[in-house]
Amino acid sequence: LMNSKEKEFLKKLLAAFKIEAEEHIRTITAGLLELEKERRTEQRDSLVETIFREAHSLKGAARSVNMTEIETVCQALESVFHDWKEGNKAPDVREFDSLHRRLDTISQLLLAQENAPPRGTAAGPPSPQQESEPVKPQAGGASRKAGKRPALEKETRAERKAGTTAEKARPDREPAAEEAEPPNRPRIPAGKEKSVLQETVRIQAAELDSLLRQTEELSFIKPELDQYLGSLRETSESLELWKKQWSQAAPQLKQLFQPADSGSAGTVPGVSGLPEVLENNFEHFKLLETRLAGLEKSVEADRRTVSAMVDTLLAGLKNTLMSPCSSMLEIFPKIVRELSRDQGKQVELQLRGGEVEIDRRIMEQIKEPLIHLVRNSIDHGIEKPELRERLNKPSLGRLTMAINQLKSNQIEILVSDDGAGIDLEKIKKAAVKKGIISEKEARRLTDQEALALIFESNISTSAIITDISGRGLGLTIVREKVEKVSGSVAVETSPNAGTTFRLVLPITLASFRAVLVKVNGQPFAIPTMQVLQSRKINKEEVKTVENRETISANGYTLPLVRLADVLELRERSEEERSGPVSALILGTADKLVAFSVDQLLGEQEILLKSLGSQLSRVRNITGATILGSGQVVPVLNVSDLIKSARQATAAQSEALIPAAEKAKKKSILVVEDSITARMLLKNILESAGYAVKTAVDGLDGFTQLRTADFDLLVSDVDMPRLNGFDLTSKVRGDRKLADLPVVLVTALDSRADRERGIDVGANAYIVKSTFDQSNLLEVIQRLI
Repeated sequence: LMNSKEKEFLKKLLAAFKIEAEEHIRTITAGLLELEKERRTEQRDSLVETIFREAHSLKGAARSVNMTEIETVCQALESVFHDWKEGNKAPDVREFDSLHRRLDTISQLLLAQENAPPRGTAAGPPSPQQESEPVKPQAGGASRKAGKRPALEKETRAERKAGTTAEKARPDREPAAEEAEPPNRPRIPAGKEKSVLQETVRIQAAELDSLLRQTEELSFIKPELDQYLGSLRETSESLELWKKQWSQAAPQLKQLFQPADSGSAGTVPGVSGLPEVLENNFEHFKLLETRLAGLEKSVEADRRTVSAMVDTLLAGLKNTLMSPCSSMLEIFPKIVRELSRDQGKQVELQLRGGEVEIDRRIMEQIKEPLIHLVRNSIDHGIEKPELRERLNKPSLGRLTMAINQLKSNQIEILVSDDGAGIDLEKIKKAAVKKGIISEKEARRLTDQEALALIFESNISTSAIITDISGRGLGLTIVREKVEKVSGSVAVETSPNAGTTFRLVLPITLASFRAVLVKVNGQPFAIPTMQVLQSRKINKEEVKTVENRETISANGYTLPLVRLADVLELRERSEEERSGPVSALILGTADKLVAFSVDQLLGEQEILLKSLGSQLSRVRNITGATILGSGQVVPVLNVSDLIKSARQATAAQSEALIPAAEKAKKKSILVVEDSITARMLLKNILESAGYAVKTAVDGLDGFTQLRTADFDLLVSDVDMPRLNGFDLTSKVRGDRKLADLPVVLVTALDSRADRERGIDVGANAYIVKSTFDQSNLLEVIQRLI
C-alpha cells in the first residue's frame, strides 16, 4: 500500500501526464488532418515523421505511469506511422477514420483515469491483473503480405461502443525497440523543434483565477486611499481656515487678557498667564499643521505606489490568463471533418485570427456556442455536393471562422457559410406553430424581426429531430452563453448565398464599463456593451399601443417598461411620476426594450463579483460590484430583464387558456414489437403524464390510428408485417393523419437510415444506442 506522500506524488504525476498526453493528441490529430489533405510528397513525409515521434513520446509517457491501455493503443498507432514512414504502405480513408477513433479512445481513457483511484506507484510493477493479461503482439509486416486486415481495421469493443473505456486495444505487430530512438530517424529542421531553453511552469487554472480575484480585491484599496487622502485635505483646509481666523482674533485676545496692574483700559482683572497659554496653543496648532501636511504627502506617495503595484500586478495576471484563440480553434478541423462525413457533405474550413488573445475564462464559455454554430452551418446551411452542383455552386462548401479585434477591450468572431441561408418563412411557421407569435403578427414581421426568432427556444427548421439538430435549443444556448459574458450575437442571411453569425465579446472578464442608474433610491449597474442608447423622454413622446406604453427610437417602436416594475420594487408616488423620465434602450439578439429609470448616475469601470454559491442564480441579477464609497451595487442581467419585461403578456395569454384544456392529457400511441421495449416506453410516457396505448407491429398501429385520436406516434422501425418507415409513409399519405407528429425510436443508426426517416416524413429520429428517457420526453414535449 502507498503512503500519503506516495499517493500525493502519483496524483501530481498523473495530472502532469494528462496535460502532456492532451498536447500529444492535439498534435497527432492536427497532423492527421493535414496529412489527409496534403498531396506534396515532401510535406507528407515531414507530417508522418512528426506524428510518429508524438506517438512514440506518448507511449513512453504512458508506460512511466502504468497506463497500459494507452500504451497499447499508442503502440498500434506507432506501428502504422512507422509503416507509412518506411513506405511499406500508403494511408487510405478507412485508416484515417480508424486512427481518429483510436485517438478518441485515448481521450476517453484519460477521462476515465482522472477520477480512478491509484493502482500502484508510478514506477512500480504492474498490477496482478495486468500480469495475468499480457499484451500479445502479432507480426506486422508478414500479416499484411499474407493479405490480413490492417491493424487499425481490427476495432476493439471499447472503440466500437460509445463512451466505453474499459477494453484494451490490441497491437498488430511486434513492438519496436522502445527505450532507444528508432534508427535512421531524420533530424527535425532547424527552428521546428520545441525550444528547451524557454522554461515554463504549469499551474492550476483555478489557482490563477483565485490569484486574479484576490488582486482585483486589492484594486479597492485605491479608491479607499483616495478617500483617506481627501479627508486629510479637508482637515488641512479646515485647519488653514482656523489659522486665518485665529490670526485676526489673536491681537484683540492678547489685549483683552493683559494683567490688571498694567493700567490698560478694557482688561480682565484676575486672569494671569492666559496670553502665554494661548500663544502655546497657537504653536501646537502650527506643529499639528506641519505634521498633517507631512501625513498628507506620505499618504499621497503611498497611494501612487500602491496604485502602480496593483495595476502592474493585475495587468500581469490578466496577461497570464490571456490565451491566443488558436488554442480554441484547433478543435474545429476535426469536428468539421466528422460532421461533414456523417452528413455526406464536402466542407472546407477556413480559420483566421487565431493570434488574437482573449481571457481564457471567456474562451471556455464561448467554445460550446461556437460548436453549435458550426454544427448548424453543416447540418442546416451547407448543401450536399449534388445539390450544390445543380445550383451552380462548387461541390465543396466553405465554412469560415474569423476573429478580429474591434477595440482594445472587444473582439468579434464571425462564423459564416456559403450554404442555403435561413428560410424566414419556415421560421415564421415554426414560431406560429409553437404559439410564440400569432399568424397576424407573423405577417407583420420584418425580415430582421423574423430572423431574430431563431434565438427563441423550441424554434427549428430542421425536417427531423436527431442527435445532431432539430431540437430548437442550439441558438438559444448560443445567445445565453454569449450574454453571460456580457457579449452580443447577431445574424445576417441571404437565400442561397449563406449565413453569418457575428459575436461581439469583451476581451477580459476582470472589469468592464457599466452605466449606473438609480431606481427607487437604489443604485444598479448595467453593462455598457448592452446599452444602445440613453435619453430623456417627455410625456408626449409616450404612446399607448395595444394597452402597452411605447416610444419611438431610430425608426422603431419599442416597448417602454419601468425598471422598478421589472425588479418588483415599491411603487412611486404621483409626484415622482411627473416630468420627463430617463430611459435606457437595452438590446440582446435584436430584441430592444426601453427601460425607464429615476436617475442616470453616469458611467464608470466596475469589477463584477459573484453572489456566492448560495445565490448562484438570481433572476435579473448577474452579480454585484463595490463602488469607491464602499456601497454594494447589484449588476443587472440584461437578458433576464428583457425576458421579465415580456412575461406579463405571456402570463395574460396563458390565463386565457381554459382550465379543462390544460388538464386534458395528451394521447400517445406506442408501436413496438418487443414486449420489453413496449413496456419500458409505456411506463416512461405514463409517468410523464401522457395517456398511452400500445400496438404490437406497424399494421396493428395503423389500424388503431384510423379508429382513435392520438396526439403523437412513437414507433420502432424494424417490425414484422409493416415496418416503421412504411407506417410513417402510410400516416403521411392519409388525409386525416397527415399532420400527426411521428417519432422513430430504432437501433438503425446509419446516415442512410436517418435520411430515409426524413424522406418518409418522421419528425424525430432517436437511436436506441444513445437512448435516454429525458431525451425522448424533451422531443415529445417540443412536438406536442
